[in-house]
Amino acid sequence: MKIKIDRKDLLAGIQRVHGVVEKKNTMPILTHILMNTQDQSVSFFATDLEVGIQGHFPAEVIEAGSITVSARKLHEIVREFQEGPVSIQSDTNYWIVIESGKSRFRIVGLPPEEFPVVPPINSETSIEINATLFSSLIRRTLFAAGENAAQYILNGLLIQIEKNSERNGLIRLIATDGHRLAITEGEVSGPNSFNEEGIIVPKKAILEIKKALDEGDVEGNPNLSIGDNLLVYRWGSVLITSRLVEGDFPNYQKAIPVGNDKHVSMQKSDLEGALRRVSVLAREKTSAVKFSLEAGRIILSASNPEMGEAQEEIEASFEGEGFVTGFNARYLLDALSAITKEEAVLEFKQADSPCLIKEKSEGFLSVIMPMRV
Repeated sequence: MKIKIDRKDLLAGIQRVHGVVEKKNTMPILTHILMNTQDQSVSFFATDLEVGIQGHFPAEVIEAGSITVSARKLHEIVREFQEGPVSIQSDTNYWIVIESGKSRFRIVGLPPEEFPVVPPINSETSIEINATLFSSLIRRTLFAAGENAAQYILNGLLIQIEKNSERNGLIRLIATDGHRLAITEGEVSGPNSFNEEGIIVPKKAILEIKKALDEGDVEGNPNLSIGDNLLVYRWGSVLITSRLVEGDFPNYQKAIPVGNDKHVSMQKSDLEGALRRVSVLAREKTSAVKFSLEAGRIILSASNPEMGEAQEEIEASFEGEGFVTGFNARYLLDALSAITKEEAVLEFKQADSPCLIKEKSEGFLSVIMPMRV
């Protein structure tokens, strides 16, 4: 293989796939990037055997072929080059020569045939979704996904696709870590079938899809395909594949409280600001903040035996008998960040019941479990 590629495109290709490159040397080939020539372009592919990312970038193909190269070393070399063309070519015994200006590097590679191949894509369900909408749906749920290796089912997002009309469908994203829940939904076009039970997509794959959505700037809509134990994301020159998490997602419907008759509304910015300030003196492990609800106001307070105490009062629309409860301030801030309106409404049933935050117009709902303070 021999190509010439602009340094900017080469860096973009490395950075596009770098998120799934294995940093540990458990399998040396997974620390590498596979580069393949295709017409007048080169593809970059990396995988950790769970998530795979492929991107295409323009290049002058002098000699077709493929190579594998250390992702870390290639990145370290190319980022030090000045702007301009970079020449990459394979040498004997899988060595790779990299040249730019008067610089010349020769580094060892591995046999391309040893690199894991892109899994076969046989989709059963395929949809198109607006990029801005999809990015927003992910942003409004990902914060609630778990990070506990023992509860691997919770370390991903549940994606359901339901029928909404004759031509359109409804996509719903659900995330929970056992202490909080986030649900959001939006309309999609062109489902050829539906997957109402849903699939569980690893958090790592969702993060890479979110990154691709935010960086993408091409015509058309992203495409999602769901096949046998595989999710495929396509948009422009980017292809992301992810194996699905096997197992049963918790029945999230049971976690949504009903009969919450205590409604408290306030300016979202007031609550966010007060939470940030008061939580400065909350216990670091729990971020616990006490909520004292009274007619017309909320008193937020936190205490830390080693640091001190904090208290702040904000105006709120609340009628009825007051009560005291407590929540993880970070959990509340995450949920509030998903609300687009200036007013926030919190719903309660009683002091020890979960807090429900909704925004019907945007198809968003979040549940946060209370905690002792």
